[in-house]
Amino acid sequence: MIVQTQQTHHTLHMVAVPADPIWRLSVDQYHQMVETGILTDDDLVELLEGWLVTKMPKNPRHRLSTQLTREAIARLLPPEWYVEDQEPITLADSEPEPDVAVIKGERRHYHDHHPAADDVGLLIEVSDTTLQRDRTIKKQIYARANIVVYWIINVPEQQIEVYTTPLSNAEAATYQHCTIYTSDDRIPLVLRGETIGELHVRDLLP
Repeated sequence: MIVQTQQTHHTLHMVAVPADPIWRLSVDQYHQMVETGILTDDDLVELLEGWLVTKMPKNPRHRLSTQLTREAIARLLPPEWYVEDQEPITLADSEPEPDVAVIKGERRHYHDHHPAADDVGLLIEVSDTTLQRDRTIKKQIYARANIVVYWIINVPEQQIEVYTTPLSNAEAATYQHCTIYTSDDRIPLVLRGETIGELHVRDLLP
């Protein structure tokens, strides 16, 4: 296990913006596009900081790690929490679809809206081809939303990066602490400051 008390900033690689006038979408506008059928389940996009961003295709290693993680966490959760995968979370200017999310309450409570930041105990991204995005824009979005714990399951390096203590009001939101767990480590599952169990890192990796 490696602990980094000050997280290094990664350079954001931004796509060039066209010279023609463009505008960002609000979350409400994004929802309207979904409700009216402009966007459907066949459109592999998510809203990140007002931009529609293409979601990367899922390869077998990504799919396996996502399923293993969801199932392992579900076995540890107390009744007041549940786990879901690749479903939307509504934030101020984004609606990401994290690979795994631990949500407070009952599923039926969210029959007419998606969970918000205050409903989240833990967000997880399984990173293979998306490692750069998950370490930059996704990390910034989650820190700004004050998501207390964010994991990156780093498939290429066979480790899990645990980000805590968000700096949500910083000009470039980030997390102050990063702990890296290697395949031989056990990783604590912490929800709202309470450790409810431990998982073997190797059991979550493909």
